[in-house]
Amino acid sequence: MNRTRALVLATSAAFGLTTVAACGGTAPQQAAPPPAPQQQTDPNQVKLTATTVGQLGQVVTDASGMTLYRYDGDSANPPASNCDGPCSQMWPPALATSSTATLDGIDQSAVGVILRKDGTKQITINGWAVYRFIKDAAPGDAKGQGAQQKWYAVTPQGKKAAGAPATGGGAPASSAKKETPTTSIDPGAGGYGY
Repeated sequence: MNRTRALVLATSAAFGLTTVAACGGTAPQQAAPPPAPQQQTDPNQVKLTATTVGQLGQVVTDASGMTLYRYDGDSANPPASNCDGPCSQMWPPALATSSTATLDGIDQSAVGVILRKDGTKQITINGWAVYRFIKDAAPGDAKGQGAQQKWYAVTPQGKKAAGAPATGGGAPASSAKKETPTTSIDPGAGGYGY
Protein backbone atom coordinates (compact mmCIF):
# COMPACT_ATOMS: atom_id res chain seq x y z
CA MET A 1 0.00 0.00 0.00
CA ASN A 2 2.83 2.31 0.74
CA ARG A 3 4.30 1.55 -2.61
CA THR A 4 1.04 2.29 -4.45
CA ARG A 5 0.64 5.56 -2.61
CA ALA A 6 4.21 6.59 -3.50
CA LEU A 7 3.57 5.74 -7.18
CA VAL A 8 0.33 7.76 -7.21
CA LEU A 9 2.10 10.74 -5.57
CA ALA A 10 4.98 10.57 -8.05
CA THR A 11 2.58 10.35 -11.00
CA SER A 12 0.52 13.27 -9.68
CA ALA A 13 3.62 15.40 -9.17
CA ALA A 14 4.85 14.66 -12.71
CA PHE A 15 1.40 15.47 -14.14
CA GLY A 16 1.31 18.75 -12.19
CA LEU A 17 4.73 19.82 -13.47
CA THR A 18 3.76 18.96 -17.03
CA THR A 19 0.52 20.95 -16.73
CA VAL A 20 2.28 24.00 -15.27
CA ALA A 21 4.95 23.91 -17.99
CA ALA A 22 2.31 23.55 -20.73
CA CYS A 23 0.43 26.57 -19.40
CA GLY A 24 3.53 28.70 -19.49
CA GLY A 25 3.93 29.03 -15.74
CA THR A 26 7.60 28.09 -15.69
CA ALA A 27 8.44 28.59 -19.37
CA PRO A 28 11.08 31.27 -19.88
CA GLN A 29 9.64 34.67 -20.80
CA GLN A 30 10.71 36.17 -24.14
CA ALA A 31 12.26 39.61 -23.89
CA ALA A 32 10.49 42.44 -25.69
CA PRO A 33 12.20 43.39 -28.95
CA PRO A 34 14.56 46.36 -28.60
CA PRO A 35 13.02 49.69 -29.64
CA ALA A 36 13.63 50.71 -33.23
CA PRO A 37 16.49 53.19 -33.53
CA GLN A 38 15.24 56.74 -33.98
CA GLN A 39 16.13 58.30 -37.29
CA GLN A 40 18.31 61.33 -36.69
CA THR A 41 17.79 64.41 -38.78
CA ASP A 42 20.64 65.85 -40.77
CA PRO A 43 21.69 69.18 -39.18
CA ASN A 44 22.77 70.41 -42.63
CA GLN A 45 19.46 69.52 -44.24
CA VAL A 46 18.26 72.04 -46.80
CA LYS A 47 14.93 73.67 -45.92
CA LEU A 48 12.96 75.72 -48.44
CA THR A 49 9.68 77.40 -47.55
CA ALA A 50 7.08 79.32 -49.54
CA THR A 51 6.78 82.53 -47.52
CA THR A 52 4.74 85.69 -47.96
CA VAL A 53 7.19 88.59 -48.00
CA GLY A 54 5.78 92.12 -48.02
CA GLN A 55 4.09 93.06 -51.30
CA LEU A 56 6.02 90.39 -53.20
CA GLY A 57 3.53 87.68 -52.34
CA GLN A 58 4.87 84.15 -51.99
CA VAL A 59 8.60 83.74 -52.45
CA VAL A 60 11.06 81.04 -51.43
CA THR A 61 13.05 81.42 -48.22
CA ASP A 62 15.81 79.28 -46.77
CA ALA A 63 16.08 77.61 -43.34
CA SER A 64 16.94 80.98 -41.76
CA GLY A 65 13.89 82.65 -43.32
CA MET A 66 16.04 84.67 -45.73
CA THR A 67 14.63 85.52 -49.16
CA LEU A 68 16.12 83.66 -52.13
CA TYR A 69 16.65 85.31 -55.53
CA ARG A 70 17.14 84.36 -59.15
CA TYR A 71 19.41 86.19 -61.61
CA ASP A 72 18.45 87.07 -65.19
CA GLY A 73 22.10 86.56 -66.20
CA ASP A 74 21.74 82.84 -65.45
CA SER A 75 20.09 80.20 -67.61
CA ALA A 76 17.28 77.84 -66.67
CA ASN A 77 17.52 75.71 -69.82
CA PRO A 78 20.06 74.30 -69.37
CA PRO A 79 20.36 75.29 -65.71
CA ALA A 80 23.55 77.32 -65.18
CA SER A 81 24.90 79.86 -62.70
CA ASN A 82 26.86 82.83 -64.08
CA CYS A 83 27.39 84.61 -60.75
CA ASP A 84 30.97 83.90 -59.62
CA GLY A 85 33.82 85.84 -58.02
CA PRO A 86 32.76 89.29 -56.72
CA CYS A 87 29.17 88.62 -57.82
CA SER A 88 28.93 85.58 -55.53
CA GLN A 89 30.25 87.64 -52.62
CA MET A 90 27.31 90.07 -52.95
CA TRP A 91 24.89 87.29 -53.92
CA PRO A 92 25.97 84.10 -52.07
CA PRO A 93 24.64 80.98 -53.79
CA ALA A 94 22.12 78.87 -51.87
CA LEU A 95 24.08 75.63 -51.61
CA ALA A 96 22.86 72.08 -51.30
CA THR A 97 24.59 71.27 -47.99
CA SER A 98 22.88 67.90 -47.59
CA SER A 99 21.49 65.05 -49.64
CA THR A 100 18.01 65.71 -48.25
CA ALA A 101 15.68 68.68 -48.36
CA THR A 102 12.52 69.66 -46.50
CA LEU A 103 10.11 71.56 -48.71
CA ASP A 104 7.12 73.52 -47.44
CA GLY A 105 4.81 74.91 -50.12
CA ILE A 106 7.21 74.10 -52.96
CA ASP A 107 6.67 71.26 -55.43
CA GLN A 108 9.55 68.82 -55.05
CA SER A 109 9.75 68.35 -58.83
CA ALA A 110 10.67 72.07 -59.14
CA VAL A 111 13.73 71.80 -56.89
CA GLY A 112 17.09 70.62 -58.17
CA VAL A 113 20.82 71.22 -57.94
CA ILE A 114 23.56 72.24 -60.35
CA LEU A 115 27.30 71.93 -60.10
CA ARG A 116 29.03 75.33 -59.85
CA LYS A 117 32.43 76.10 -61.35
CA ASP A 118 33.98 75.87 -57.86
CA GLY A 119 32.62 72.32 -57.40
CA THR A 120 29.83 73.19 -54.94
CA LYS A 121 26.22 72.24 -55.57
CA GLN A 122 23.73 75.08 -55.88
CA ILE A 123 19.98 74.77 -55.41
CA THR A 124 17.73 75.50 -58.39
CA ILE A 125 14.01 76.18 -58.63
CA ASN A 126 12.58 75.27 -62.03
CA GLY A 127 16.13 75.38 -63.37
CA TRP A 128 16.97 78.84 -61.97
CA ALA A 129 19.95 78.92 -59.59
CA VAL A 130 19.01 80.67 -56.35
CA TYR A 131 20.97 83.07 -54.15
CA ARG A 132 20.78 85.13 -50.96
CA PHE A 133 21.46 88.88 -50.93
CA ILE A 134 24.21 90.07 -48.58
CA LYS A 135 22.26 93.24 -47.64
CA ASP A 136 19.21 91.33 -46.41
CA ALA A 137 19.70 91.47 -42.64
CA ALA A 138 16.57 89.79 -41.26
CA PRO A 139 13.98 87.21 -42.29
CA GLY A 140 11.43 88.85 -44.55
CA ASP A 141 13.91 91.35 -46.04
CA ALA A 142 13.93 91.51 -49.84
CA LYS A 143 16.27 94.44 -50.46
CA GLY A 144 17.64 92.75 -53.56
CA GLN A 145 14.28 92.78 -55.35
CA GLY A 146 14.76 94.43 -58.76
CA ALA A 147 18.48 95.16 -58.20
CA GLN A 148 20.18 96.09 -61.49
CA GLN A 149 16.89 95.08 -63.11
CA LYS A 150 18.29 91.52 -63.09
CA TRP A 151 17.76 90.20 -59.55
CA TYR A 152 14.33 89.11 -58.34
CA ALA A 153 12.97 87.17 -55.39
CA VAL A 154 12.10 83.72 -56.68
CA THR A 155 8.58 82.31 -56.42
CA PRO A 156 7.89 78.64 -55.53
CA GLN A 157 7.40 78.09 -59.29
CA GLY A 158 10.81 79.60 -60.17
CA LYS A 159 9.33 82.84 -61.54
CA LYS A 160 10.28 86.42 -60.72
CA ALA A 161 8.34 87.94 -57.84
CA ALA A 162 6.57 91.15 -58.76
CA GLY A 163 6.54 94.08 -56.39
CA ALA A 164 8.68 96.52 -54.49
CA PRO A 165 11.55 95.51 -52.19
CA ALA A 166 10.43 94.39 -48.75
CA THR A 167 11.98 94.88 -45.33
CA GLY A 168 10.91 92.49 -42.57
CA GLY A 169 7.57 90.88 -41.82
CA GLY A 170 7.89 87.61 -43.70
CA ALA A 171 5.79 84.75 -42.40
CA PRO A 172 5.54 81.24 -43.80
CA ALA A 173 2.57 81.10 -46.14
CA SER A 174 1.87 77.52 -45.16
CA SER A 175 2.36 77.85 -41.41
CA ALA A 176 -0.92 76.00 -40.82
CA LYS A 177 0.62 72.82 -42.22
CA LYS A 178 1.75 70.29 -39.67
CA GLU A 179 3.91 68.15 -41.91
CA THR A 180 6.38 68.99 -44.62
CA PRO A 181 7.77 66.47 -47.04
CA THR A 182 11.39 65.48 -46.84
CA THR A 183 12.95 64.33 -50.07
CA SER A 184 16.28 62.82 -50.98
CA ILE A 185 18.61 63.97 -53.66
CA ASP A 186 18.61 61.91 -56.83
CA PRO A 187 22.20 62.17 -58.09
CA GLY A 188 21.21 60.75 -61.47
CA ALA A 189 18.62 63.45 -62.11
CA GLY A 190 20.67 66.23 -60.56
CA GLY A 191 18.00 67.32 -58.13
CA TYR A 192 15.91 66.81 -55.07
CA GLY A 193 12.78 64.72 -55.40
CA TYR A 194 11.78 61.55 -57.18
